[in-house]
Amino acid sequence: MPNQPVGRVTIHDVAKAAGVSTSTVSLVLNGKLDRMRPDTSERVLKAVADLGYSTNEMARALKTGYVPTIGLVVPTVANPFWGEFARCVEHAAMAKNYQVLLCNAEGAPEREQRYVESMLARGIRGVILGSSPLSLRHIAGVAKRGLQIVAFDRLTLNDAGLELDSVRVDNGLGAKLALEHLLALGHRRIAFVSGPISSANRRDRLEGYRATLRAAGITPETRLEWTENATASDEEEIVTEIGRAAAVSLLRRPEPPTAFFAVNDMTAVGVYAGCRELGLSIPHDISVVGFDDIHLCRIMNPPITTVRQPLESLMQSAVDLLIARMEREKGGARQHLTLTPQLIVRESTGPARGE
Repeated sequence: MPNQPVGRVTIHDVAKAAGVSTSTVSLVLNGKLDRMRPDTSERVLKAVADLGYSTNEMARALKTGYVPTIGLVVPTVANPFWGEFARCVEHAAMAKNYQVLLCNAEGAPEREQRYVESMLARGIRGVILGSSPLSLRHIAGVAKRGLQIVAFDRLTLNDAGLELDSVRVDNGLGAKLALEHLLALGHRRIAFVSGPISSANRRDRLEGYRATLRAAGITPETRLEWTENATASDEEEIVTEIGRAAAVSLLRRPEPPTAFFAVNDMTAVGVYAGCRELGLSIPHDISVVGFDDIHLCRIMNPPITTVRQPLESLMQSAVDLLIARMEREKGGARQHLTLTPQLIVRESTGPARGE
């Protein structure tokens, strides 16, 4: 192409890097993946991200200032929390005549990066990032190229030089509410159950757990902190298997816990399974508190005491912030909104036994 500006990446460059035809690249960029092998589309999206390719569609979008689509990246759709999360985003977006493109990143930063790069290439200029990673370095490049991002459940100050808007619940306060409830019931050996501390919200809940114990004159014990992964047959089982494995292991040790604080409700469901595997009754033998307040909490037997996140308010705020940035407020100070969690006491907690 003789008139091509020096250094500009073309669709031919992407096709060459991915080892496919230009028509295949076009199909991927237009979302026509029905008859395409997943590894082919992955190669194309990786080439788009690696080369920094931008389509004419994106250029037109930047010129007109209007693309009625919001990107939403979540860690896993296997956890019902993220289904409720996506529903709240969609309701808020539809009220402003925006659609939502949902991407399931399986908790992998490199997959998140490919998704956001692909969305920018397709002309989408705003994304809500739900994964709460410890670092946002993997999306720094695309953010600096103009993609507006609202981060969920974490602050974004001093992270990879990024200035992003964010919305979150006060996770430390949520942990404090859970622990103070258990302490008031006489529990002193309270276990914390989570997968690896690979996200900001898990880190904040663990820190809140430890701080509340210290404030009560109790030294946190690493033997009561379960932050291990789990072996499961598929993604849907991993979170609950963490809770089950933790409960079985910790309750078989000398001086076992009398209560569990689970990092989220699906982990609490797994703790239920582990307790029942050992023939223990909730809350007669063991108390359990979760975090999120998904619908499943209300129909478990017994219903789960949990920390409620105000999801509708959080997602309304996230959508409002994002659309404002996309449509008119590209400059100005970034906003970091923190909402207050609420302890919902149900029937999974009771007085400590054997203390």
